[in-house]
Amino acid sequence: MTEFSKVPVLVTGGAGYIGSHAVLALKDAGWPVAVIDNLTTGFRFAIPDGVPLYEGDIEDGELLARIFAEQGTGAIMHFAGSIIVPESVENPLKYYHNNTAKSRALIEAATKAGVPHFIFSSTAATYGVPESSPVTEETPRNPINPYGWSKLMTEQMLGDVSAAHDLNYCALRYFNVAGADPEARSGQSTAGATHLIKVAVEAALGKRESVSVFGTDYDTTDGTGVRDYIHVSDLAAAHVLALEALIEQPKRSLTMNCGYGRGFSVLEVLDAVDRVTNRPINRVLQGRRAGDPDSLVSDPKRIQSTLPWQPKHADLDTIITHALAWERKLSDLR
Repeated sequence: MTEFSKVPVLVTGGAGYIGSHAVLALKDAGWPVAVIDNLTTGFRFAIPDGVPLYEGDIEDGELLARIFAEQGTGAIMHFAGSIIVPESVENPLKYYHNNTAKSRALIEAATKAGVPHFIFSSTAATYGVPESSPVTEETPRNPINPYGWSKLMTEQMLGDVSAAHDLNYCALRYFNVAGADPEARSGQSTAGATHLIKVAVEAALGKRESVSVFGTDYDTTDGTGVRDYIHVSDLAAAHVLALEALIEQPKRSLTMNCGYGRGFSVLEVLDAVDRVTNRPINRVLQGRRAGDPDSLVSDPKRIQSTLPWQPKHADLDTIITHALAWERKLSDLR
């Protein structure tokens, strides 16, 4: 890639967990970058110095038009949205508004302004409870909650819009994102987060009394659910490489899983946190949560063959070490 091809990128939700790491990855690689975030769940401190922040909503077509004009936006990385699965079941309309309707507004604004490239933060929740694992991109999409449906609907919109307009896109389906920037510039900052590694490091630092283990009778080696954990900085790097791929082949769109293709059980993760911190976490065994599959592990062959993506942090202890360092820093930020 030449310096000339590094178009200005607008990152939606760039003050949030994954979005802020994408901003760092873009900035580190020399891309001009700006952020739009309504700061309902994002944090101003997560945005690096020198990166313009537009505090507002992706539904605001006038604001988006102004940003595109001021920044000369050539690509969008779209992270803004709601992500808590149980909440989506309790309040589906919130998710269809925040994740689907607002994405429609953003895509419409992009097509009106002629923004040619769009990277979308999708999810393995689009697969629902797959019959087999590892999961390929051809595994049937059958979400079991409004969160998964809200993301799949946006994928569908992007497919339809790209067929009708000069817009190519990449939908990246994340598995379990964890860890923090290795330099502790950003990390998972949301209070009351439900991600296992975040919860576990909070418990290790005395911020929680215990960690709940939901289900011990799954068809896995130790009876607890197995997931594919991907380091957030490796995920952010994949976004930058996906953007390069879209620019290099503007008629091509992509859909790819983002994971390592290796799963760890809940108990294996907790054992690793015990090992890294050298102190045992109090574990509370509870019943299964509805809809949790036994195992959800990605088949990463497509992303590995499509992009020159070489993860740097594909190690569970490393992911936990970085999450722990961020959690300690977060105590000072608040």
